[in-house]
Amino acid sequence: MTAAGRFVRPLPVVDDDNAHFWRGGAVGVLRFKQCTACGALLHPPPPVCRYCRSEDIGVADVSGRGVVVGVTVNHQPWDPRFPPPFVIATVAIEDDPRVRVITNLVGVDPDEAHVGMRVRVRFEAVEDVWLPLFEPAGGDVDELPSDETPPEDHRRWVRPMPETEKFEDRVAITGIGMSRIGRRLMLPPLALTVAAVKDAVADAGLTLDDIDGLSTYPGGGAEGGFGEGGVSALEDVLGLRPTWYNGGGETFGPAGSVVAAMLAVVAGLARHVVCFRTVWQATFAARQRARDPEGVNPYGTAGVVGLAGTRVPGYSAPYGVGSAANNLAMCASHHFRRYGTTRETLGWVALNQRANAALNPKAIYRDPLSMDDYLSARLISTPFGLYDCDVPADASVAVIVSAVDAARDLAKPPVLVEAVGTQMTERVAWEQSTITHEPQVLGPAAHLWSRTTLRPPDVQVAELYDGYTFNCVSWLEALGFCGIGEAKDFLDGGHAIAREGGVVALNTHGGQLSAGRTHGMGLMHEAVVQLRGEGGERQVADARVAVVSSGGLTPAGAILLRRDS
Repeated sequence: MTAAGRFVRPLPVVDDDNAHFWRGGAVGVLRFKQCTACGALLHPPPPVCRYCRSEDIGVADVSGRGVVVGVTVNHQPWDPRFPPPFVIATVAIEDDPRVRVITNLVGVDPDEAHVGMRVRVRFEAVEDVWLPLFEPAGGDVDELPSDETPPEDHRRWVRPMPETEKFEDRVAITGIGMSRIGRRLMLPPLALTVAAVKDAVADAGLTLDDIDGLSTYPGGGAEGGFGEGGVSALEDVLGLRPTWYNGGGETFGPAGSVVAAMLAVVAGLARHVVCFRTVWQATFAARQRARDPEGVNPYGTAGVVGLAGTRVPGYSAPYGVGSAANNLAMCASHHFRRYGTTRETLGWVALNQRANAALNPKAIYRDPLSMDDYLSARLISTPFGLYDCDVPADASVAVIVSAVDAARDLAKPPVLVEAVGTQMTERVAWEQSTITHEPQVLGPAAHLWSRTTLRPPDVQVAELYDGYTFNCVSWLEALGFCGIGEAKDFLDGGHAIAREGGVVALNTHGGQLSAGRTHGMGLMHEAVVQLRGEGGERQVADARVAVVSSGGLTPAGAILLRRDS
């Protein structure tokens, strides 16, 4: 039984903007901001209505009833203050289902918590905060509340190309590089970056002095093993003098640095831009555990829900959301309920990645994986088990973007850029965004196909972000390799995504699930390998077109690449 009061909850920061939500329970009322002009409930509290853009915003008391639209039983001890198992849920508010809240379900056995449950609010008072929790109200709804925009309809938001000439035609990928990859290499992350960059420069037949642009994600200041110091650190250690540079997290996923580099080259700010991504989470976690064996999530601030006694911003930390696994698992639960997807559906993705990794000498996990192995693995956050999750690793990956008129004089055949998909059509906040799929896949996918005459049947290789198996399910449907809600049949048996004889070869190097978490840039690297025909035993025959998706947490993007004819 998940009981109120068993957690030592980190409490939220309470201010004038959110006090109505966190303190309404003092009088037994759930409250949200409301647009006075159109009546929409608004959460998190904004200064303007997103629907009619009125600035006349008030506060409304609501019924306190809702429907569970996403649910997960967390089994992983991310934080010692939240002993598992416990239920995290996304609840759509009955008065306006466009508003959803992250919460814990109480008064229900974890195994009985499910999407579609009718629930009502119940408050837990801690100091000066009344935390909204939810308990069963009896029965299920006949029809689940829908997203603000149904998943099939995101193409209606796609903006037409402002001009017929595409910037993509003026750039190419000319070099790729990768450092050593492994678990707990215990090497300085900047050393990994230098190794990858030098490898990419040599691969392109360039010298370091030819590099006049640098681009990275998420840039300097990243914590928790998510970077090496960014552009500043690399420029300093190699003595580079870039005419253009870029680093930041609010972009089209980790490969957003590549899209930015393309734009810089087309604008004439640089000729050869090296884009790099470095992770060293495995070593970072080992160091954290050595310092504090009983401490909070060793993977750093990306997964920590707050230190004991502190106040934390946002609306999820008090409920034990310790990882992206919890957020994405709730989306997966909705997909399961709405479309009939099963754990076996996810399992075929994991088995496919492992089979491909067996042919990749650099992959971290290469041993065979069976469906029984997959299903019997320990649970992390339902429906995800151990093999639904990518492998924390130490590695750096570099990709060089060059002007296309310079590309054909270099060492390797250039890989051309056919199209990018970058448009945002969904809300960024997970609980308010797409609930049927991973947020931020539907918009970029629709935008991608608006910039090319190619279509999914023209693609031989799909390197799709797979921080978790469900990421791949979301991208496969969003990109149109199967219809929305059709992943269960499409993935059954794993044949459609197999390297040989499939509809499209998925994550040919083993993906992040088996080859190791390179945070998306490893997917770009592998796409180039395949289009050059350098995949060795894992090479897809006659690979001419590849799609790469980027993003599992951030706003995301997609890139369509093709072999130079």
